[in-house]
Amino acid sequence: MIDFNSTFKIAILSLKTNKMRSCLTSLGIIIGVAAVIVMLAIGTGASTKVTKDMEAMGSNLLTIRSASANQGGVRQGAGSKPSLTLNDAKAIKRLARGVDEVAPVSTENKQLVYGNQNWSSTVYGTTSHYLSIKNYEILLGRNFAYEDIKNSTKSAIIGSTVSTELFGDVNPVGKTIRIGGVPFRVIGVLKSKGSSGPFDNDDLVFIPITTAQKKVFGVYFPGTVNMIVVKSQTADIMDITEEDINDILSARHNIGKNADKDFEIRNSAEFQEKLKSTVKTFSILLGSIASVSLLVGGIGIMNIMLVSVTERTREIGIRMAIGARSSDVRKQFLIEALMLAIIGGLIGVVAGVCTALIVSSLTSLTTEISMFSIFLSLGFSAVVGVVFGFYPAYKASLLNPIDALRYE
Repeated sequence: MIDFNSTFKIAILSLKTNKMRSCLTSLGIIIGVAAVIVMLAIGTGASTKVTKDMEAMGSNLLTIRSASANQGGVRQGAGSKPSLTLNDAKAIKRLARGVDEVAPVSTENKQLVYGNQNWSSTVYGTTSHYLSIKNYEILLGRNFAYEDIKNSTKSAIIGSTVSTELFGDVNPVGKTIRIGGVPFRVIGVLKSKGSSGPFDNDDLVFIPITTAQKKVFGVYFPGTVNMIVVKSQTADIMDITEEDINDILSARHNIGKNADKDFEIRNSAEFQEKLKSTVKTFSILLGSIASVSLLVGGIGIMNIMLVSVTERTREIGIRMAIGARSSDVRKQFLIEALMLAIIGGLIGVVAGVCTALIVSSLTSLTTEISMFSIFLSLGFSAVVGVVFGFYPAYKASLLNPIDALRYE
């Protein structure tokens, strides 16, 4: 009878004796584990970035847009039919349940000029509430005051991208820029929020909604706005808020129960949940694809171990002739397979972590390595080693000692 320690030592000695074969056998596991870690790191990083982008855009938001207009039988798109007004925004703030803040918004692309510098950007006519709804913070200067909206002052708050393009390193606060040919005094600069996909959150200008309507955009229907943004107090009450807004606007616009509405309400929570679900599915898909390489590595272990059993038939016969049992032989080959998988898994973890860091530094992809992915990969590699190492070990344990000793 041979104890477990002896079996373990013999298995390790066998791996050391055939170093090249052991390395090649572990290569599939190394690649598989590294691939799983990298793919899950990319998926987790994408999920984190999406979450941050959604937080930057604001949470618990309801966006109300004018319905699309029909011209010559062609739908012009959301917001093409001016139907929302400043008074609608006031009514929503006053009557709808669960409302935290409301901001009317009108937007247009305008050319910005300061001295001999010019830059094209999106200009938002809105109120001070829009900045807090969208989680914008003032870096320099101040936000709009009530008097700015009431008196239609020519005041502007600019994003960091606009500040850099027009002023470089100079403090813009107090300087005068021209927006669509109209002079505006810069009263504030926003803290940078970065980009959300292709959209630069810092390439914009805010001006009072009343100023935009009267002096910049040239609104054909006085008092109308492109959209109204509503922030609900909590995510749980958003459905109630949306229902109230629908009723309020339908009543104000004299819309019958079965008539087509001249406005559209978009719930950010629904969109965010769908986006999170999509990213989660994407992460699972990446991990599943990478896991296939682990299975391929397991098949490689099985094939090499079967070759090893054939090559070491005489050795097995000698061990069994001097007292080793079938279970001892089975344990030896299982231990060899398990060690190959674990060693390959550990090397794969190091390779995967390094690759994920390199990908993050050399590309625009965000990667985030989690301990879960590391333990998952190591655990999976160990299972692969046991599962694919069992058949060769079982085959070796069934050899007849006399036939094994005669094997050439």
